[in-house]
Amino acid sequence: MKQHDKEARFLVGKRSRIMEFLSVLSIASEFIHGFRKLHFVNPCITVFGSARFQEDNIYYKQARAFGQLIAEKGFTVMTGGGPGIMEAANRGAKDVSGQSVGCNIQLQKEQHPNPYLDFHLTMNHFYVRKVLLLKYSYAFVVFPGGFGTMDELFETLTLLQTKKIFNFPVILFGESYWSKLLEQTQVMQKFRTISENDLKLFFVTDSVTEGMNCINSELENNYSTLISNKASKSRWWYGEH
Repeated sequence: MKQHDKEARFLVGKRSRIMEFLSVLSIASEFIHGFRKLHFVNPCITVFGSARFQEDNIYYKQARAFGQLIAEKGFTVMTGGGPGIMEAANRGAKDVSGQSVGCNIQLQKEQHPNPYLDFHLTMNHFYVRKVLLLKYSYAFVVFPGGFGTMDELFETLTLLQTKKIFNFPVILFGESYWSKLLEQTQVMQKFRTISENDLKLFFVTDSVTEGMNCINSELENNYSTLISNKASKSRWWYGEH
């Protein structure tokens, strides 16, 4: 049975106890693999966005430029590992000899890792992938994208709103693309389904320099500590290379 078929069966309702237990073991093993692999990267900034943009798209070009700035500041560029905006940001990191990693996802229509990665993980579960993209990141840069990008954006904003994470800059790039969403957040605030302070959880810009400056400003108190902390050494007794 293919992995996406297993995932579909897992999500349809209760099954036998043994099948549920085996699923838990599979999920746990995927988390452990991701934790061990990403334990050795420098602090990351994660870039999200559509996998559908080609090299000649303006957002592709700007994501590449953003990736360059992220790497020049000493951060690792982390993405979902696929094409489009993800490829552009990873490519930008490699343009300036920075570190570039990806957390890819196994889909029914296979998504191949882009060629600008120092290494990548391929996950079977979206929720495991989202935890890894967040856990090792100190800021998000969100370019125009579809349902997956919106999912990643709003889960992060929910974690910030509920104070599960702190001091975490979220940059929305592309003012015209996000304009209707910003109008909707104003409606939400008007109806008091979110607070006025919730509108301050993200920053919208059309400038890669302004976006990077916003990240620098919000991280300035612990920026030096983050960059000076070198990656951990591998330990043979953990079976690490």
